[in-house]
Amino acid sequence: MLTDGTGERPAATEPVPVALGDAFGWYSPGARRRGVLLCGTFGFEQWCAYRSWRELAAMIAGAGCPTLRFDYPGQGDSRDPAGPEIPAALDAIRAGLAFLRERGAEEIAVVGLRLGATLAALTGEDIDRLVMLSPFPSGKAYRREMAMQARLIDVMPDRTPMPQEPDSLMIGSFLLGSQTLADLARLDLASAEGAPAPRILMLGPKVDAIAERYRALGSQVETGPFPDLTQLVSDPLFSRTPDQTFALVRDFAAAEAPAAIEPVTMPPLPPCRLEDEDWREEVSRFGPGLVGILCRPAAAWSGDTVLVVNSGRNPRAGHGRQTTRLARRLAASGIASFRFDLRGIGDSPDRPDGSLPLYAADSVADVTAAIDHLAASGHTPGVVLGNCSGAYQAFQALVRDARLRAAVLVNLYCFDLKAGTDVETMVRDTFRHSQSYGERARQGRFWHRILTGDLSLMKIARALLRDGAARLDRATARMPWRTLSAASVAGRVASLRRRGARICMVYSADDLGIPTVRAHFGESETRIARRLGYPVQILEGTDHNLSRAVDQDRIFAILERVVRDTRPETRPGAAPEPAAPRQAQGPGDLFLQASPLQVSRGG
Repeated sequence: MLTDGTGERPAATEPVPVALGDAFGWYSPGARRRGVLLCGTFGFEQWCAYRSWRELAAMIAGAGCPTLRFDYPGQGDSRDPAGPEIPAALDAIRAGLAFLRERGAEEIAVVGLRLGATLAALTGEDIDRLVMLSPFPSGKAYRREMAMQARLIDVMPDRTPMPQEPDSLMIGSFLLGSQTLADLARLDLASAEGAPAPRILMLGPKVDAIAERYRALGSQVETGPFPDLTQLVSDPLFSRTPDQTFALVRDFAAAEAPAAIEPVTMPPLPPCRLEDEDWREEVSRFGPGLVGILCRPAAAWSGDTVLVVNSGRNPRAGHGRQTTRLARRLAASGIASFRFDLRGIGDSPDRPDGSLPLYAADSVADVTAAIDHLAASGHTPGVVLGNCSGAYQAFQALVRDARLRAAVLVNLYCFDLKAGTDVETMVRDTFRHSQSYGERARQGRFWHRILTGDLSLMKIARALLRDGAARLDRATARMPWRTLSAASVAGRVASLRRRGARICMVYSADDLGIPTVRAHFGESETRIARRLGYPVQILEGTDHNLSRAVDQDRIFAILERVVRDTRPETRPGAAPEPAAPRQAQGPGDLFLQASPLQVSRGG
């Protein structure tokens, strides 16, 4: 059940969580008698569009129409489907339509994005209005485009495409298995024998043929461009809401919607139960309107709770849905976990200044709010986990909050960020390129981009200054005038170690954050392990996002070990010193006490 952290239900204007079979969704009631169902696209594209999709739902609900959006089974916070993914998605759309009708909707409008538009048109259900935002004419067209995107999105540290598993396709860490690919091949809008709706709005490129097909079947079809599609579905960090296009969608979906003749009292919604044989989940609002999900074991609880801080602008389900899977796997091992959205991410409210939460110093207050919320419910977290910018927030929280006993920091880029840093520029210039500008200057195509005006010399100069400042900062990090300060990284780590807390750092091989460890703690593996409480783990053959299942197995094994090591009953005094480094014994030896700055070959 959704609560605000005090046991009170949120205001009626807030969307409430609902379960649609295996699918999890958010419902906003409205006075009008036309319900609107939002069918998002799949995987990577929907991950990019998540925040904007939420804003579209709020716009339509603000026009008075009851509105429902949801995660397909196997995606987001939904359960894994019992059967094939595409039929389960079609069933979830039908369940959403049924839900709106049960809540009193006399008319139904459906808004579909990309593959969601294709699926919505093929459900065979009676709907009154349909918005198709850049639909794929067929599942084969979707497969072709995703295969091209995968070569650009999923790359190894050397920028080569990530190897694909046989008979499957990974796009942005989201995996389409063989059955899903086969089912996609059978989707074809041209095969429809009847029009999907009497009124259709179709926006996007190359929609004329589909529009003419539906007109021939008797639909009244309006078409138009979707000029801001790329900014919506191709960049998870810097996605922008297409305000003008979404205003058109809202107006079409709500146009001439019948209002209630008299107020209608609907029965209260049943509690939203997210559960399986191994786990039980509860959605809550807390602090400044933040949204999170507590995942608890269905069987005996060990008393341990892990707090997960996601990276970038990933909603709480995580990159490629990793956090949802990790939470439920932890629950099967008796460990509770809490995944939540910082302000500016997912379903939490905007930040006061509208800025991005990446590396924002004040976002640690959201992490503290999550700890307070968990403590009030008897689930005080002992371990915090974060990746990249989430690792940055996790470190800050560990330093500030003595309730945390340990942190697992994955691919931490920096411990601190200088005030005034242009984070968006830093991320665009640094994280999108595994090479510095100096290294790229030795490549011919780099100069070609300058000569053609594709790269500005001013931008290069600013980046070189920033890179130089970063190198100078790392070079002086261990100078006495810095390390002796209690506010330095070394000083803060020493302080938290004195209280018994420990840090386990994990890196993908060649990750850009590895020099940070050397800068602050030196080259000696024994010294680093003693200072942090664990040796640094470097995982060979992984990408920055740990996209493959085997890499996620490694993180689970490391996290589970840290949870066990730092339980209060196993630590009667100060935290035990780490065991001496040893060599891996085989693929199952995942928590490798290896040389901290050498490649681990344990997985």
